[in-house]
Amino acid sequence: MENFRDVMQGYWEQFLEFSPLFVLGLLVIAVSIFFAIWISASVYKSLSKRMDDPLLVHFLSRLIKGFLIVIGLFLALQLMGFGGIAAGLLASAGLSAFVIGFALKDIIENFLAGIILSFDRPFNLNDTINVNNLLGNVTSLDFRTTKIKTFDGKDVFIPNATILKQSLTNYTRDGLARLELMVALNHGDDIQRAKFLITASLLSFDEILKKNPPYVIIDEFTTDAINLRAFFWTSTFDYRKEINVLKGEVTNAIKEALQAEGYSIRGVKSA
Repeated sequence: MENFRDVMQGYWEQFLEFSPLFVLGLLVIAVSIFFAIWISASVYKSLSKRMDDPLLVHFLSRLIKGFLIVIGLFLALQLMGFGGIAAGLLASAGLSAFVIGFALKDIIENFLAGIILSFDRPFNLNDTINVNNLLGNVTSLDFRTTKIKTFDGKDVFIPNATILKQSLTNYTRDGLARLELMVALNHGDDIQRAKFLITASLLSFDEILKKNPPYVIIDEFTTDAINLRAFFWTSTFDYRKEINVLKGEVTNAIKEALQAEGYSIRGVKSA
């Protein structure tokens, strides 16, 4: 019984000796987090006034906040006496270090890819991109993933390394896109008149750019039809409206214009 009391007394003395360092470490962590949030917000506010790139500003401010928090945690561990223990464990356990490094490989890879993407600028905030057949608007670039919102409302998180390695199509980088429609008519129809009607229908839309005038060509003759191909340019800053909606409206307008002139349309579709 006496030995038990001595052991408990020893533990209690060790706890009393360690508790000030533990409390100090927690205080350092709390101050570091507060300081990191304050510095990050200040940097974000300052860069937002100087840079016309909200995606890069957001990424840099989060990077600074994360870096300051990590430094605070490291200092806290040193104050609490855990720094030497952690270093000793890593130094003596080569296999564990290998496993940890392997486990963090993807995280580090995506983190570095995020830094490259933030400076390389293949897209900006709200750009419409296509990666691995995922089409949507960019909503954020974080340390590990890029978030896009698809046109059917899904929030998709794509690893930054995947974006860096895969082919990426940016539909809104210069704000312009050329669209095509295929119109199939019967043999014997007045093709020149049909080309005029299709062009007139395209010119009636304000969304279709007049500085790059639309035009229509004879694409091919088949055994069943004569295929005309219409080309026109439009803005892509609002891809969902200016591409998807516009194509449907143009298709319907061309169909109505040709039918009003007595054409028997075999088909109108996106090329």
